[in-house]
Amino acid sequence: MGERMQAVVLSESGGIDKLVITDLPIPSTRPGYVRIRVKAFGVNESEVTSRKGLSDPDFTMPRVLGIECVGIIDEASTGSGLAPGQQVATMMGGMGRSLDGSYAEYTLVPTTQVIPFQTSLPWEVVGALPEMFQTAYGSLTKGLAIERGQSLLIRGGTSTVGLSAATIAKEMGAVVISTTRRAEHVALLREFGVDHPIVDDGKIAKAVCAHFPKGVDASLELVGGRTLQDTLQATRVHGTVCFTGALSDQWVIPDFSPLGYIPFGVRLTAYGGGAADLPPIVFNRQLLAVADGRLKAPIAKVYHGLEGVRDAQADLEAGTTPGKHVVVLD
Repeated sequence: MGERMQAVVLSESGGIDKLVITDLPIPSTRPGYVRIRVKAFGVNESEVTSRKGLSDPDFTMPRVLGIECVGIIDEASTGSGLAPGQQVATMMGGMGRSLDGSYAEYTLVPTTQVIPFQTSLPWEVVGALPEMFQTAYGSLTKGLAIERGQSLLIRGGTSTVGLSAATIAKEMGAVVISTTRRAEHVALLREFGVDHPIVDDGKIAKAVCAHFPKGVDASLELVGGRTLQDTLQATRVHGTVCFTGALSDQWVIPDFSPLGYIPFGVRLTAYGGGAADLPPIVFNRQLLAVADGRLKAPIAKVYHGLEGVRDAQADLEAGTTPGKHVVVLD
């Protein structure tokens, strides 16, 4: 195009001062890709990890960070089925890691990871949703196959995915138990539909079984390896535990022995999907439910302009306010 845009570029790992607003060429479209004019994006833990230099080998620099965004199609390749002006969301698929991501006025992404939608919700609300709703919904459906009337334990309930999973699971008809390490966050869990909030001291299996003596039907593990065994013990025989996140940064179980670790008859699975696990029909239904008040969007704070990215990452890293930190490009 020969035109320029502003983007936040990370050229070396370090503190938030390494996030530098830079003038770059607007990316040119090519077959199989669409260019999106970015309207809003959530700021995520994985982006903080990338900035610190702790990402997997697929991450390269210099890089425009950002694993998700919502916006408007600016230009689409022939045969994509997408048209300029269309509202879309996108996430994952190498965004902000092996290809430039959403901390920019424009981003170029594969057509296969674009989710069209229609809504009158403000951009700061829609921008909070894609990654956390996709992860929560994928965990509940592909990971756990949750059904109406079943009991669900969410370990790590005040995380963005935990709060999203609670509100989505309630909409699906589940009975929800969810944990927090802070007693002052119990009211927040109830606000998102949690039936039985539990203050987590590291061992909650007995507290869960006080509500469900045989254990819950399904458990979503978001804290990680540090609490997984206790979560398994809180789950009934033939129930399922889905390992989706590791808020404790413990992804590996040292000296893992299935016979000594997993209670007999309890199923252990995992989830780590992408945009394909949030079909447009589902995302549009979720947006309608948010507009109607049947689903809640856990938003911590809204920032305006690329200048807000540093503050958003700093606030996310501080961890003082549960919910999603969202940057809106006005």
